[in-house]
Amino acid sequence: MSSRTEPSFRESVDLMFNRAVKLMDLPPGLEEKIRVCNATYTVRFGVRLRGSMHTFVGYRSVHSEHMEPVKGGIRYATGVNQDEVEALAALMTYKCALVEAPFGGSKGGLCIDPREYEEHELELITRRFAYELAKRDLINPSQNVPAPDMGTGEREMAWIADQYARMNTTDINAKACVTGKPLNAGGIAGRVEATGRGVQYALREFFRYEEDKAAAGLTGKLDGKRVIVQGLGNVGYHAAKFLSEEDGSLITGIIERDGGLFSADGLDVEAVRNWIVKHGGVSGYPDAQYMEDGSVLLEEDCDILIPAALEGVINLSNAERVKAPLIIEAANGPVTAGADEILRDKGCVIIPDMYANAGGVTVSYFEWVKNLSHIRFGRMQRRQEEARHQLVIDELQRLDDVLGNTWSMSPDFKDKYLKGAGELELVRSGLDDTMRAAYQSMREVWHSRDDVTDLRTAAYLVSIDKVAKSYHAKGL
Repeated sequence: MSSRTEPSFRESVDLMFNRAVKLMDLPPGLEEKIRVCNATYTVRFGVRLRGSMHTFVGYRSVHSEHMEPVKGGIRYATGVNQDEVEALAALMTYKCALVEAPFGGSKGGLCIDPREYEEHELELITRRFAYELAKRDLINPSQNVPAPDMGTGEREMAWIADQYARMNTTDINAKACVTGKPLNAGGIAGRVEATGRGVQYALREFFRYEEDKAAAGLTGKLDGKRVIVQGLGNVGYHAAKFLSEEDGSLITGIIERDGGLFSADGLDVEAVRNWIVKHGGVSGYPDAQYMEDGSVLLEEDCDILIPAALEGVINLSNAERVKAPLIIEAANGPVTAGADEILRDKGCVIIPDMYANAGGVTVSYFEWVKNLSHIRFGRMQRRQEEARHQLVIDELQRLDDVLGNTWSMSPDFKDKYLKGAGELELVRSGLDDTMRAAYQSMREVWHSRDDVTDLRTAAYLVSIDKVAKSYHAKGL
């Protein structure tokens, strides 16, 4: 593999965009407007740590403002660069359009390894980064709303929200300046699990259609399907946990940065996660076969492969040896454009990143709406729902008493039926509905057009069309 033949992440996104727009009838000027990144801000700021001044480099890129605010995570990683941030911002534009979240696309990043700093040092760095962005309206509830990404989480979002509030003391909607916050700081139930939960819902929807399963050479349900997960971070962990515990899938392989684990009988996801938290990696885990080079598990026999960590892990160097008939991209850009072509030629079905990991931005949208409405979901209607359900239960109980031993309610029916929907149930319901509707829009294009042979192209066609219509409505 050489740098001349393997496209960069940014080039991969552009290549996939180009493949889709060739099948559309867009004016050249509008096509270019949608393609290009509107603006990228580079910030270099200093923070005094450990007795000396340290300079950090960060980015915030805005790809498209066809809808505002723009939305996208902030990642902390040493490899963050302008090309990567702009590619991720473009994916956010298409992702939001696909799942009908009313945002444009944005992304941010800070060149830092968060593991090298103490918590109080990370807070100083994060607050200064947030200050530099907020004073340029690159953090703002109505203009630019960040979220967690690789290397960041609830803690960092709480710091950013507080920093914005300190700078905008009269902004009543200050909490809506960022999503992915802790519950006690304006967050929403179900946000931490959202991206992994979205992966589960995406797979469930795929497995509802016989025609789609047949395209991947699969049959039946998720129960018993062999799954390999690359990356047991927040997204990979929740996807693997839900698929194994709720759908009966076998997690046969887990790949981490220090190696991989394999067990044909299935791994205990919770046990592996606890081991990683305690020991810093999978090495030494007792109940599975350990492989020092975890990447070989990408080429292992399985039914579903879930790359859930970094971009470009499936590329020209290994695509030919990947055996999974179905790949769902839980990470952003885990399959390069070159590898995508090889896999499609082999008959592999790929559920694309812009759809598969859209659970995060979908629930972020719910959190943003919650912050703007200043009331948690379910507070107004939950007890009213329970009261209405109680009327039905009372009638069934009366029938139960009359019929005696010939009929009675199931033991747990009453408790299940009476329980009104709280915030978590409503969030999961909204996420499930969103993932179903978005998948149906993709598969309709996939199966109705002879020139569309894969879900990624279908996803781009759906999302680009929506962005184009937004620009047209604005008079552009």
